[in-house]
Amino acid sequence: MKPHLSLVSLVQGVYWFITGVWPFVHLSSFLWVTGPKEDIWLLYTVSVLIIAIGGVLLAAGVRNAVTQEIKWLGIAGAAGLAGIDVYYALSDVIWDVYLLDAAGEVVLIGLWFWAGRKDLLTREK
Repeated sequence: MKPHLSLVSLVQGVYWFITGVWPFVHLSSFLWVTGPKEDIWLLYTVSVLIIAIGGVLLAAGVRNAVTQEIKWLGIAGAAGLAGIDVYYALSDVIWDVYLLDAAGEVVLIGLWFWAGRKDLLTREK
């Protein structure tokens, strides 16, 4: 049974919102899991963007208002993070724990494609 697009949007929105808020809530545990960072301001910048995108995905899922733009925001964002995670983890710039996040992002991309277009909110002109 295919997942509804709203469910995929909710799942990614919750995941991204929680991971984005984590450094603000408890920086020391975030750094303990993900490794030391030289530029905390950059961590916070990325976190704010993840929170913002996660919030939009969450809102679209709750409202059952997933458009093509929302779907592609989820796919493109997950692809971008997965690519960064894999490249820099394999280059020994960031800890390998980021490969787990990359796997999660790939799962999210798969869910978006598996869900297809069935419940996609479209606007007729």
